[in-house]
Amino acid sequence: MPHACTFASKLTLSGLIAIALTSSALAQQSLIVAAYPAVDEIVKSVIPAWKKKHPNVEIKVTSRAFADHHTAMTTSLSTSSNLPDVMVVEYGYVARFAEGGGLEDLGVAPYSIKLQQAHFVPYAFRQGTTNAGNVVAVPSDIGPGTLLYRADLLKRAQVNERELTQSWDSFVNSGVKIKAATGAYLVAHARDVKDIVIRSNIKTGEGLYIDNKGKVLVDSPRFVRAFELAKKVREQKLDGKINAWSNEWTEGFRRGTIATQLSGAWLAGHLSNWLAPKTKGLWRAAQLPDSAYGSWGGSFYTIPKAGKNKALAWEFVQMMTLNPEIQLSAFKSQDAFPALVDVHKDAFFDRPIEFLGDQKARLLWREASTKINAVEVHKLDPIADEIINTEMDKVLDQGKDIKTALADAKRLLERRIAR
Repeated sequence: MPHACTFASKLTLSGLIAIALTSSALAQQSLIVAAYPAVDEIVKSVIPAWKKKHPNVEIKVTSRAFADHHTAMTTSLSTSSNLPDVMVVEYGYVARFAEGGGLEDLGVAPYSIKLQQAHFVPYAFRQGTTNAGNVVAVPSDIGPGTLLYRADLLKRAQVNERELTQSWDSFVNSGVKIKAATGAYLVAHARDVKDIVIRSNIKTGEGLYIDNKGKVLVDSPRFVRAFELAKKVREQKLDGKINAWSNEWTEGFRRGTIATQLSGAWLAGHLSNWLAPKTKGLWRAAQLPDSAYGSWGGSFYTIPKAGKNKALAWEFVQMMTLNPEIQLSAFKSQDAFPALVDVHKDAFFDRPIEFLGDQKARLLWREASTKINAVEVHKLDPIADEIINTEMDKVLDQGKDIKTALADAKRLLERRIAR
């Protein structure tokens, strides 16, 4: 029988080895977050704060270009392989990912995010909720629709903001004056008008393309009006046929050959930071024409069911979406308009924006966020978007009849739903 001291020393040694092994394992623990620009930068900015709480948990950010990110996440969810612990998803992809059943329902225990619902912009929280009531994505930032315009070009054309925004018809008519006086296009592409009109003033319970009962909406008056306006813009030669995010698009902003851009409020930050920083002071923001209110984009945090570190993942998601300081910091640094209403009364909203001629545009965007209705999301939304754009191009470039184009789009979508 071994001596008691020998036994105690062996026990102590084995205990120390176990502790060392445990510490080593903790030191090597990591939380993988998959994101796209500029959300990836926001994630990286919180790493120091995270390390204070979890010094042994490293955050690894997997960053890809927007389209590449969502393609990779689609593959990972379908194969349950190479999944991150936390996945950032843009609004347009939420329904597609949710329908596959690969995302955690964050509305139930142990997550219970529904208890925090009042802290979020109502329409944004609804966007992360399926028709069955499952909350699969928590909103981080939103994109209230806005009209950004070149004040210098309007002045030369003797067009004021009221003329530009009073109605969609006055918007187009103002474009005629701007083109005649300055040579600048009203919009980069006629499709831009269609994109914002179909996203504006959607009734509660209605979807963008498909409602919560599976009814296809693309032949509704909302789409007819959008197609008519886009066609009118093209017929008046008020668009440059320039696709968004192209080099020509960027140059149009820099050289003043594009007078307006209909988009989410986040575009003002992109113009200021990298698209056209030298045009500082020339731009202004306004509500959308015809008193329209609509949402354009937004980022959400999700947790894959097959993820490995769900407790840590959930803590991280809460940190990114419910922490006022982090939400406000992301707004200041990346123009990520916060989905957390707790920060909407912050004095930062009252600050003038130098790029927009010292306009207090954040107040406009905050107002818009309160008037946007929740839009039902559907897994076929991205496909519907492709179908509608194809038919839009046929109307603009080939002279296809609008009602025929929308009827064809509806038929194609109904076939996809029936599969």
